[in-house]
Amino acid sequence: MKKLVIINGPNLNLLGKREPDVYGTQGFDAFLSQLRARHSDIEIDYYQSNVEGELINAIQEHGFTADGIILNPGGYTHTSVAIGDAVASVTAPVIEVHISNIHAREEFRKISHVSAKAKGTICGLGLKGYELALEYFKQ
Repeated sequence: MKKLVIINGPNLNLLGKREPDVYGTQGFDAFLSQLRARHSDIEIDYYQSNVEGELINAIQEHGFTADGIILNPGGYTHTSVAIGDAVASVTAPVIEVHISNIHAREEFRKISHVSAKAKGTICGLGLKGYELALEYFKQ
């Protein structure tokens, strides 16, 4: 059985409450339950933190044992060289996911310190982006 981990960064614990016009109305816990039910052939671990160093620790912890990481670094995408370095340091492939289209938002959001080190990036497709990343890892 493949083992994947979803790692979500800051403010993603507020999905369903935070800016529903941008991020939707579904909370991540409900979405994760549905995702696990639809993909019971894959072990899906989940971690969320608002703290940069804790996200780096999670990437390092899972980055040598998981078959893949689905990473939404949230606002740290645009500011954290250290998270980008963590992605580059591990052997597990990483798919960067963003719920909103970061390229259609504020200018500073068009910069990602993760994208160049990730296997791929999915953005702007809402929570469906996580499922598309999971489908990639099922291949």
